[in-house]
Amino acid sequence: MAGLSTTDAQKSSDMLLKCRYMDEITGGRGVVFATGTPVSNSMTELFTMQRYLQQDLLEKGFTDSRGKHYSLTHFDSWASIFGETVTKVELAPEGKYRPRTRFARFYNLPELMAMFRETADIKTADQLHLPVPEVEYHTEKALPSEEQKQLVRELSDRAAAVHTGQVNPKIDNMLKITSDGRKLGLDQRLINPLFPDNPASKVNMCVENVFRIWEDGQADKLTQLIFCDLSTPKAAAAATRDRTAMAAGNKVAGGTELHALGNLLEDIKPDAPFSVYEDIRSKLVAMGIPEREIAFIHDANTDAKKKELFAKVRSGRVRVLMGSTFKMGAGMNVQDRLIALHDLDCPWRPGDLEQRKGRIVRQGNKNPTVHIYRYVTEGTFDSYLWQTVENKQKFISQIMTSKSPVRSCEDVDETALSYAEIKALCAGNPLIKEKMDLDIDVARLRLLKADHQSHQYRMEDDLLKRFPEKIKENEGFIAGLEADMKTLAEHPHPMVPVKTAAPPQPDGEQPDAPAAPAAETAAVEVKQGFAGMEIGDQTYTDKVEAGKALIAEIRKGIKPGEPVEIGNYRGFSMALSVEDFGRTFVLTLKGQMTHRAELGEDVLGNLLRIDHTLNKMPERVTVLHSQLDNLHQQMKEIQGEIGKPFPQEAELQQKSARLAELNAQLGIEDGPAQAGEQRLAKDARPSVLEGLKRPVPPKQKTDKPKDHRQER
Repeated sequence: MAGLSTTDAQKSSDMLLKCRYMDEITGGRGVVFATGTPVSNSMTELFTMQRYLQQDLLEKGFTDSRGKHYSLTHFDSWASIFGETVTKVELAPEGKYRPRTRFARFYNLPELMAMFRETADIKTADQLHLPVPEVEYHTEKALPSEEQKQLVRELSDRAAAVHTGQVNPKIDNMLKITSDGRKLGLDQRLINPLFPDNPASKVNMCVENVFRIWEDGQADKLTQLIFCDLSTPKAAAAATRDRTAMAAGNKVAGGTELHALGNLLEDIKPDAPFSVYEDIRSKLVAMGIPEREIAFIHDANTDAKKKELFAKVRSGRVRVLMGSTFKMGAGMNVQDRLIALHDLDCPWRPGDLEQRKGRIVRQGNKNPTVHIYRYVTEGTFDSYLWQTVENKQKFISQIMTSKSPVRSCEDVDETALSYAEIKALCAGNPLIKEKMDLDIDVARLRLLKADHQSHQYRMEDDLLKRFPEKIKENEGFIAGLEADMKTLAEHPHPMVPVKTAAPPQPDGEQPDAPAAPAAETAAVEVKQGFAGMEIGDQTYTDKVEAGKALIAEIRKGIKPGEPVEIGNYRGFSMALSVEDFGRTFVLTLKGQMTHRAELGEDVLGNLLRIDHTLNKMPERVTVLHSQLDNLHQQMKEIQGEIGKPFPQEAELQQKSARLAELNAQLGIEDGPAQAGEQRLAKDARPSVLEGLKRPVPPKQKTDKPKDHRQER
């Protein structure tokens, strides 16, 4: 299954075992998770959270209306209840097409969230009203340089070469192209440090914003965070090498002499020649910010150093902190003086974006209003990445909400760039945004239409086949139960009179009348007797003896398999069977219907169970009548729903037509088709069934040449 890892991580397995152990010794009350992003990328993460916190509930499972039990311990079982998979042909990183199975939709979300909420206390911002600052979002758009435009066109050529199989996948593939595209969107010098520094790049826009905010917040020592996942700072050893080389040869960092001198130093591994982190720091220092007020989270490589660094940020001694989502995400509390946050690049997961935001929009921030800057380079992969994350966040927001969740929703997993999307994005066409929005809308509407059509077909099947069969089946059950009830009434337990002694007179009182004979003064009561039970060739009229004989039959050793007939009781034949891997003995009473009673070791208790099973027949008839009424009501409702058109058909046709226009303008094919092939509408295609009904034309004899020589 694409997007699902089948291997386990040691730390995750370790935490799972510890959670299970804590549940054992505390009765399921020993573990508490606290997170703002329980679902960061896909709905399947809910199963992982339930394994940590709701193992007992998954093992218990649930029973549906038909009495079938489902265990949710294994992911396949969980996914079969709540998810739907589809297999589609996708473009692989090496440029070839391959079938991939993914989760397309998730169903029964209210039930799933009801299970999850037994453990999870979901509180959203609209419920809590926490004292957190207001957020102002700023989107900073940078125009691409000439070098970036040229490289983007080269990315398109590379994608075309990969798409047509002209290049070895080990040399170039779609993953490399996507990675290079992300780097190019951040800074062209990540591709080659010899490229010039573009003054209008988003890195330089970020530097200007950081310096302006730093200057405005001098009085209150306001602080800022810069998030960048793509380019990390050099190691301390690499920085030492650069300084040594520059001091020795007074050469620019990254030059030939620098590398030659650096190679003379032992135990130093080569690093990336350009780092966005160091570029930003050097520019901020040149503009007037003291170097001691700028820090990299990567320099704090121990818990003690991190604690010291965070304290400096909270006090305002470090006013600009740079790092990645992984290192500066969950668990970092430096919000006291934070005034601005800068997202230089876009992560793949919306959960990462939420973690970034959670560093500044947090209780304890002294600023009433904060600013979040997001930087985008037009004409690069940035727009695609932000669009993908937005779609994922919309999906997750349907689930993690304070309101009632929707019945079903689409799953959005990590999306790989296709060849057509790369080609369109590289062109920098303004129609791309409209096309991407239409792609999502049309796909959603098509799914809704397919669901509507499937629902129509299901209703037709229900009306013409399933409901009539079910009604006939239930009517047969009712007739059979009524016949068995009649048989039971014809074989009742006899009523036996029982005499008891007359009540004694109080001491000292004399009876008013002369004493009557003892037979006349005794009270007469009626007690239910025993109808008798036939086991083998012998008939038992005593309850205890019948119960003992029944247990004797059990101890004879009934083999698993078909029930073994052992006798008769109240007009019903009795058959004994063993089930549940030899753990349960079942007595089946057969009339027009079958009636099952589980047997135990109690002599009289078994007879009570058998009578209780037979006496429940009127309840079963009542339930069947209720089901019949329900089926007739459903048939009546379905008759009014069948034939209704898809309510959003006009919108689908309009958006599909517009999408076809955009695809034609952008040169994107809807799908692989042979040249000259004309696709017929479904209604216009010849009917296979009609073709089978036509009479077969007589075969015409053809004179075949006797030899097999080819005529020229």
